[in-house]
Order: sequence, then structure tokens, then C-alpha cells
Amino acid sequence: MTPALEPLRRIAAYAVATDDDGRVLLVRASSRSGTPGVWSLPGGAVDHGEDPNHTVVRETAAETGLSVTVTGLQDVLADMRSLPHRGVTIHTDRLIYTVSIRGGHLIDRVGHPTDLARWHTLDEAEKLKIRPFAAAALGLGAASPDLRPDVAPTFPSFYAYEGPDGLHRAQRFAAYAIATDADQTHVLLTRIAPGYPGAGCWHLPGGGTDYGEQPGTALLRELVEETGQEGRLIELLGVASHRDAASLGPEGYPIDWHGVRAFYRVIVDDPTDVIVKDVGGSTSEALWMPLPDVRRLAESELTEVTAEALQKARLT
Repeated sequence: MTPALEPLRRIAAYAVATDDDGRVLLVRASSRSGTPGVWSLPGGAVDHGEDPNHTVVRETAAETGLSVTVTGLQDVLADMRSLPHRGVTIHTDRLIYTVSIRGGHLIDRVGHPTDLARWHTLDEAEKLKIRPFAAAALGLGAASPDLRPDVAPTFPSFYAYEGPDGLHRAQRFAAYAIATDADQTHVLLTRIAPGYPGAGCWHLPGGGTDYGEQPGTALLRELVEETGQEGRLIELLGVASHRDAASLGPEGYPIDWHGVRAFYRVIVDDPTDVIVKDVGGSTSEALWMPLPDVRRLAESELTEVTAEALQKARLT
């Protein structure tokens, strides 16, 4: 059994880069890290209010000396690891991007959490100690060097804390669905209840993921809990990052809110009457809306993530 450790949570973004010879770019954790000598993808924590695309560019430059540009979103996944020497267990929601190299030269770093950046063939990488999420992103079967908690600790999907400006701030990772019937004639939408940010706007079914939970699993759970519909994941469509610096909700005080939301295409093969099960919560209404009616909705009637996801799914 792992000891009781303080739970923490963060959002991070990473780069999958390959060179002309098919080698992948990896960075090595230094003695200052929790897993010295372990290799990983370049990347790191998303700062409050930062777009994860910018995180990838910033962190890759800092850790490797290379300038990159984001070319696509490869995957979104989550994991837990315990760091007893720090007294914490960390849940990390990881956004994996593909990037291309624009310029620069590999650098070694002294006194930083990562100390080396190197190109490796996949055969070489499989023989390294490599973080599980990096191995998964590269399609490798490398053994895990991480210590994981036996049971996921109880932890809220977000919590507000005092920022450097004295105002409360919160960062939250969530998963949402562009859910349609099999013929794609109707889209499942929810309406935000009074007293919540975006009240009255049409929104997507979904919500914050639990500690230790994968985003796809969380989304299908939320779909049932919110609307009574059972769906299947088809594809990851994208990630939206939005900041509202003075969001006023049921907490009763303004929160500098940063939401990072993965959105997926979901098919509900057997649509049923929609039942809003969270009575008194953030959803006041949910329904199957005919696609022509969805296309007639004004942008002001939609939340930001809904408008972005519908466009990505080519439904508007």
C-alpha cells in the first residue's frame, strides 16, 4: 500500500516531434525531478489562462532549445503518480500534440528538472526508462517507472484558490460530447441554468473529470448522469481553452476561471427521452435538437466551447 499523500491536480501539454530519420525527441528527468533518469516527451504544466498550444511551444523551447509549431492534436489522456518524497499524489490531464521543428539546436541544461534532450529511434526509446504516457503516445510497450496510488483519492474536479492578484482563480479540465443519433439528424444539447456562468446558453453534455479518471470514460459517465443517454466514443475532435477573468457563479464571488475542455464525437445508437437527473444543478434543460435548428442558433445562444466544437464537427 502507498502511504496517504496529499492529492494535487494539474493540466499539461506535450510535443511528439520526429526528425527526417523517423527519430523521436525525448527529454531526460534530472536529479531535481521526482523520477531522475526517466525519459519523457518535452512539455509541461499549462499556466493559468494559457492556451495549451502555447504551452507546448514554450516548454519545448525551454527543455530542448528547439522552436516548434503545433501541427495537430494526437491524444488526451490522464494518469496518476505518487511522489512520496514530496508527500503528494498527482493527477495530470495530458494533452499530446504533434509538432514540426522550425529551428534551433539541442541544449543540455544544468540545475533544471530536465537535463538532456536527445533524438532516439523507437527501438532505442523502448529500451529506456520512459514515462507511461510518453510510451503510450509513441506506441511503445515500455515498463512503467512510476509509483501509482492503490486507490484514487477524493478530490474536487476544480477548486478555487487565491492568485497573485488576490482574486480567486480556478483551472478545470473537462470533457464534452458532440452527441448525435446514428443518422446525425439530431444533436443532444443542454441549457445552462440561471445562476451559473453562461446562463440560458446552449451547451454540450459533459463536465469535469474525476481524479484518476480518463476523459473518455468520464464523458460517457456524464452523458448518462446528465441526460440518461448511453453513447459510444467515435473520435477526439479537439481541445478548447477559455478564460473568464471575472466569472460569477453560485459560489457568490468572482472567480478568474480557466477551462480546458476536450470535446469528442459521440454516437447514441438508441436515443431515448432526455431526463435531466441533476435537478437544481447547472443544467436546466436538455433535448435532442434537429440539426437544422442547431444551425439556426445565433452564436450568442451558444457557449464558447459549443460553438467551437460544432464547427470542428462540421455541423454548422
